Formats: sequence, structure tokens, C-alpha cells
Amino acid sequence: MRVPLSLMALLAALAWTSPAAADGRPAWEACVRLTSTPDERIKACSTVVETKSETGRRLASAYCNRGYGLTEKRELDAALSDLDEAVRLDPAYACAYNNRGRVYSFKRDYDRAIADYDQAIKLDPLLALAYNNRGESRFNKADLDGAFADFDAAITRDPNYAMAYANRGLMYYRRHDMAHALADYSTRIKLAPDLIGYIDRGNVYRDSEQLDRAAADYGEAIRIAPTDARGWRNRGMIRLFQGDTKGGLSDYDKAIQYDPSDVYSWNNRGQARLRLGDKQGAIVDFRKALELKPGLPTAQEQLRKLGAL
Repeated sequence: MRVPLSLMALLAALAWTSPAAADGRPAWEACVRLTSTPDERIKACSTVVETKSETGRRLASAYCNRGYGLTEKRELDAALSDLDEAVRLDPAYACAYNNRGRVYSFKRDYDRAIADYDQAIKLDPLLALAYNNRGESRFNKADLDGAFADFDAAITRDPNYAMAYANRGLMYYRRHDMAHALADYSTRIKLAPDLIGYIDRGNVYRDSEQLDRAAADYGEAIRIAPTDARGWRNRGMIRLFQGDTKGGLSDYDKAIQYDPSDVYSWNNRGQARLRLGDKQGAIVDFRKALELKPGLPTAQEQLRKLGAL
């Protein structure tokens, strides 16, 4: 099982840094600063490594953090080399195992990822990141009970860990426990409101037939990220369900503008145009949907009914 893209976005781990960060050395500080971009982190940590300005745990931290930056850029082999070196330099350093586990996860080697997360947790039982990340790998191995237990453990160790609530919420959603899914997604939004948070909670409201609340959450997703198609196409679907055909058509216009490759936006806009009596416009949209996904049953059926297939 592969983690959906929305979930992958929520499972990205932050770099774990050495507590001794601010000592007046610009390269060291940028290497371990949580707000550094991946490029800034790689550059600064490379300076630390190449000048040999640090030793021991701090040198291991430089390799660990550079490995994290390389992972974020998906330069996975280089990241793995750095994280192997961090483990060699300091075999008791939980950061290196946690970040190396992420590399193995991206490589879809989930057994090795889990083994590294196990070691990180053994070394630092309070490291919520490692529980959350192990939950991702267990999810990918279809071990949903194990994933749930890990996300739950991450929340126990860090009650303000927004991503863990999002991931545990997904587990509740998979179990059709909508009340607990809503509670977790609501906490996630309170801690870190963003596009994915509102879309995830909107999906629960949608599946619970609370369509007004679903539309409101998708509207918040649009407000936060107005050029992201996901908010528009989700709200467009709700508007069609509610009989607001013109509103649905308007939302799908935006969805197609920002993601012209989404087959279902074309198909659903075709449905909206058909409801409004625009048969030629509907034919154009259904044909585009078939071009993107040959054999799409709904588009084929509508085109046959319209005598255009």
C-alpha cells in the first residue's frame, strides 16, 4: 500500500537538532536551525563537515542535518551516505536513525525504515517524530493497527504534534469512526491550519452527509490556497450534490484552470453543463475526460446519450 500524496505531505519529519545550537558560528547555526531551507541547510552543514569545525555528536549532527536536507530534495543516495556516516560517528544518536528511516521509507524499503525507527525509539523513547514516521512505514505495509498505535504514541509524547493528529485521524477515517476522525482533524486544524487539514476534515463531513460543513471546510481550503485545484474541485462536487449547479460549474472552472490534467473535474463540469442545457459544452468536457482517461464509464455513457460517441 502506498501512502496518498496528501498523507505524505503530512508525514514529512522535521530535522532533529542538537540542543547546543547558538554559539556564534554562522555555518553551525544555519546547519541546525529548524527554519533553514533545504538548500541553506545543505550549504551550511557542508561547511561544517568540510572545515572539520566540529567533532563528536556535533559533527554527527551536521551529517544528520545535511542528510535531512538532501532527503527533502529527494537526493536519496547522497542522503543515505550522510546518515550512514552520522550513525558511524555516533551510534547512540537517535536523529541519525530517524532521518535514515525516512530515506528508506522514500525508497519504499519499509522493513529497513521500521528497523531504524525502532532504534531511534530505543535510544530516545520520547522522540515523537520517530513514532509518527514508523507509523507511516507501517501504514505502507498495510499494518493499520500498528500505524494507529504509533500515531497514538506520538500524540501521547507530544500533545501538540499536528501531523500525528492528522495521521491518527486518517486511521479513524479508515475505520469509519467519523466522530473520532473529526475530533483529530479539528485538533490538527487548531494546531496547524492549512489546505490539507481542511480538505481532510471536509472529506469526513462529506462522507457523514454534513454537506454544508463540508462546503465550508473546502471554502477555507480555497481561502488558504486559492490557486490549488483541490479546494475548488471538492467544493464543486458538494455544490452539485446540493443542487447548486451554477456554483458547481464555477468551482470546476477554477479547478480546471489550476489543474487541467484532472479527469474528474472535466467529467463533473460536463455533468454541470448538461444540467444547465449546454449540450455542446458538455460534449467537449466529456471528450476531454475520455482523452485523459480512456474508457471512463460515466463520460462514455453521457456521450452515447448525447449521440456524440
